[in-house]
Amino acid sequence: MHTVVVGTSGVTASDVLAVARADARIELSQEAVAALTAAREIVDALAAKPEPVYGVSTGFGALATRHISEELRVQLQRNIVRSHAAGIGPRVEREVVRALMFLRLKTVCSGHTGVRPEVAQTMADVLNAGITPVVHEYGSLGCSGDLAPLSHCALTLMGEGEAEGPDGVVRPAAELLSEHGIAPVELHEKEGLALLNGTDGMLGMLIMALADLEKLYTSADVTAALSLEALLGTDKVLAPELHAIRPHPGQGASAANMLAVLKGSGLTGHHQDDAPRVQDAYSVRCAPQVAGAGRDTLAHARLVAERELASAVDNPVVLPGGASRSSGAESGGGRVESNGNFHGAPVAYVLDFLAIAAADLASIAERRTDRLLDKNRSHGLPPFLADDAGVDSGLMIAQYTQAALVSEMKRLAVPASVDSIPSSAMQEDHVSMGWSAARKLRTAVDNLNRVLAIELYAAARAIELREGLTPAPATRAAITALREAGAEGPGPDRFLAPDLAAADAFVRDGRLVASVEAVTGALQ
Repeated sequence: MHTVVVGTSGVTASDVLAVARADARIELSQEAVAALTAAREIVDALAAKPEPVYGVSTGFGALATRHISEELRVQLQRNIVRSHAAGIGPRVEREVVRALMFLRLKTVCSGHTGVRPEVAQTMADVLNAGITPVVHEYGSLGCSGDLAPLSHCALTLMGEGEAEGPDGVVRPAAELLSEHGIAPVELHEKEGLALLNGTDGMLGMLIMALADLEKLYTSADVTAALSLEALLGTDKVLAPELHAIRPHPGQGASAANMLAVLKGSGLTGHHQDDAPRVQDAYSVRCAPQVAGAGRDTLAHARLVAERELASAVDNPVVLPGGASRSSGAESGGGRVESNGNFHGAPVAYVLDFLAIAAADLASIAERRTDRLLDKNRSHGLPPFLADDAGVDSGLMIAQYTQAALVSEMKRLAVPASVDSIPSSAMQEDHVSMGWSAARKLRTAVDNLNRVLAIELYAAARAIELREGLTPAPATRAAITALREAGAEGPGPDRFLAPDLAAADAFVRDGRLVASVEAVTGALQ
């Protein structure tokens, strides 16, 4: 099994995916253990002083003005976890919770949180044991980070609440910890707060969405190429010199992919045969421009994610040496400073950007599908690609399904990050709603896969109905693989949902792109 070693300088997106989706094991580096120990010494020294220090010897949020005496501090840290574990609604997916916990561990190991090494090791042990805290859909405002979701994770470390075991059964966390030889932690000064105060949930979902969308944008180039071919469009608009004079990187990559898929096609270039067309419709001709803009949006979101992966998000943070510049507290080799780095705006914005791009990509794919089904615009194809139009309805309702998905995606594209509801008695008076942006993006990504699957299914049938014309070798490979996956070809009406489900799985697990790349070589 793959092992991810967590140090002090952050982790990679590949590390997150390995832990979240492939159950990679986690180890703490010696460097991380040393940094944890050094930061803890600073916190312990500050805790011994009579002056109040936020997060160490005070209450939290709007209650930060109360100085907490030493005998109540363990109770304070325990209470913040219990009280903040206030989520409600359906359970969040296992991969999201694992990403959330792993990214919190990444920040803890930075040496800027003041958490003891044994707490960090317990976080790693829980993940390695396959124990997944029960985290609920609602509860995070994205500032101060993903408080409620992270609190449910911290509750499991304490041996409280519920968690899912490696067998998928939800049980009391104390039982699961005991079965795996993991001792519950007793949280000391600052530790409860340090486990809750980060953008880890929204960041984890961003990283997974980026991985999924990267594959889907390549899939979209393939389905667009098949639709262009099925509509007897021209591939001249994909010429590299046309895209060089508008040098957006994503646009050039999408055009190159489409051109590679269409190489050797006997269907392209027939747009003048029966009904002269000066140009193809925008949904065909502008496919690289729309998909390319989405690719460039992905690139920007990836940059934000990389910066967050290199960050240590907590409040307050432990800094080495020097005099305090604000209301922080200093002790010997370091100091503790309050800050606003927990605000989720940078992540929330790009999550919303991606939802907008995904909705537009789905929209243009649906327009191509509709064109394939309309006898007045499909250039010789039967109505709805039906076997006996009138007796058979063909793919009429498949397009309805696609339209319903696109309509939902347009609603999901409304930004969450423009909203803000003040909380904590107006102390936290502006929040990012980044968790909400991430949750709706996950739905949008799933829907985009389905939309592209329906376009693929329709375009494949349309190409097969073009008798006497030979599709591109890559196209033939894709259609053959699709049929082998269980999505049947043209013929009389049949129960259609299983075919669409097979096409959805074919796109989702990467078989579409793999079948094409077996002919074209690697696509961009």
